[in-house]
Amino acid sequence: MRFLRHSVIAATAVLSLVAATACDSGGSSAAGGEIAVAGQFPIESIDPNGPLAIDGGTRVASIQLYSPLLDTVGPGKFDGRVAEKWETDGTATKTTFTLRPGITFSDGTPITGQDVVKSFERTVAADSPFSANFKNVKAQATGTVVTFTSANPDPALPAKLTGLMITPAAATEQSYLDKPVTSGPFQVESFTPGGDLVMVPNAKYWGDKPTIERVTIRSVPEVAARVTALETGELDIIWGISDDQVKQLKSNSEIEIASAAGSGVLTMWMNSSTPSLQKAEVRKALWQAVDFDKKIKALYPDSGEPANSVIAPTVFGYAPQEPVKYDPDAAKKALVAAGFDFNTTLRFHFSQAQFRQWVTSVVSDLAAIGVKAQALEKEQAVYTKDLLALKWDINIQQVGTLGLDASYNLGRLYTCAAKRTGYCDPKLDELLKKAGSAVDPEDRKTAYAEATKLIWDQAVGMYPMFVKNLFANRSSVGGFQPDGEGLPRFQSVTLDG
Repeated sequence: MRFLRHSVIAATAVLSLVAATACDSGGSSAAGGEIAVAGQFPIESIDPNGPLAIDGGTRVASIQLYSPLLDTVGPGKFDGRVAEKWETDGTATKTTFTLRPGITFSDGTPITGQDVVKSFERTVAADSPFSANFKNVKAQATGTVVTFTSANPDPALPAKLTGLMITPAAATEQSYLDKPVTSGPFQVESFTPGGDLVMVPNAKYWGDKPTIERVTIRSVPEVAARVTALETGELDIIWGISDDQVKQLKSNSEIEIASAAGSGVLTMWMNSSTPSLQKAEVRKALWQAVDFDKKIKALYPDSGEPANSVIAPTVFGYAPQEPVKYDPDAAKKALVAAGFDFNTTLRFHFSQAQFRQWVTSVVSDLAAIGVKAQALEKEQAVYTKDLLALKWDINIQQVGTLGLDASYNLGRLYTCAAKRTGYCDPKLDELLKKAGSAVDPEDRKTAYAEATKLIWDQAVGMYPMFVKNLFANRSSVGGFQPDGEGLPRFQSVTLDG
């Protein structure tokens, strides 16, 4: 079991290994020790209620450091965290939470309803992609009772609130530049934006406390570097790995592989606001021109399966659609008939090294029918900025559904007001409004099915693959549970001696 480790993983992803001190406790699991872990996203911020609240790196940090009111355990099913009980009224316009008694932040101060309200207000004021879930929603508190009131019926509000992390009422943006007060199982020992986050157990945590003494989340964006670091013992757990690396790791007896299906869908929006992609016929033809089944079998045999919907089967509101069949000849004819300008070069915008092979292969398929596309790999911060500014023609991302309710995905991303895909259709807006406000679950399902069919038929994007998240850990690690949303938790992790 490691009790001491000093290591450096440089920004260039060159690993510098140094010795670790070990202690033999006879092969049994025991408390204590340190682990180092890494995923595909750098952690640029540990502010759970700020502009980067749902950035991949921030989300991984947030679930270690802070507690939400609720955790999702299935579509429409929740476990209380900071909240002991909750109730939504018959009109779905008011949800009331009662907090657990006697719980505190890491500095020992009580967690109150006012802390919840201020956390919510900071989230809304941040004007982040997450904030869009809470338009016309207000919160007020009396003691340990918090009431959320929405101007319109919102039966999915509890699911949306699973992403709200509770922080002190006095917290500001500056609170997260050093060692913030936390409400989760860990607290911050040190943090460098874009670099390492070092965490130690929060002794004041009200739930099951971590047994591990220290967790360091390192910034290792290159998947090959993460794999090498795991094999050499520089890292103990990694995620965001590709299927070809899994093949390599399976041959190592000191490595264990795990996977978990969640709500992730490999999503490739096509920007309907750019002249070359305004016509649905063009977008549908581009989708038809790519042999996605072949790519999934070649690149993602362990972690992917062909998708038949915009959202995953694990999500409330899922409705299967007729798969788009690969037919390059028909695709080219459709593009010609639609008046597509073959002199246009489409900007294919992506981040994350794990997408390189996929993007290159898609570009190749498009080139085979005479469509020019340029792969543009960007740093995560630049990618996010350009994504929101619609400075792309095609993009690729893994889109999940927080709270496992379609309102978070479809209702947040596909309205005209969202301005996320370049696509705007008043009919779709009306369907999503109905789905998001109907009190009867069956009415919601029907409206989401109609909305999904419209999005699919209009080819707002290409939706080729449902995603399983892959994890790998050293065999000395115990108690690690893979997470379907790609958000690993380290509270229950132990090290074998």
